[in-house]
Amino acid sequence: MNIFQQLFGGGPSVDLAGIIKEGALLVDVRTPGEFAGGHVKGSVNIPLDKVSSQLSKFKNQKNIIVFCQSGGRSGQAKTILEQNGFTNVVNGGTWNNVAQYC
Repeated sequence: MNIFQQLFGGGPSVDLAGIIKEGALLVDVRTPGEFAGGHVKGSVNIPLDKVSSQLSKFKNQKNIIVFCQSGGRSGQAKTILEQNGFTNVVNGGTWNNVAQYC
């Protein structure tokens, strides 16, 4: 896996469409203002700086897809979730990338 796939996710082994179809929790980690300007249908807004304090919202989810404007903040969110024991997290990259499957 190259460095960009590690940082931003969305590599060829990730079936975003399939994971979304199975009912993944879609989490937009941008700011509320960015979210209000456009977002993925069915997604929830948990800004990156709130992820650590809202871990309960991620419990009991089969799959979690995090995304943002460029893929950077979602990469950080994925790391935070993994450090807290979540193993079912996918960095979807940009919100537009995820939106094409919804």
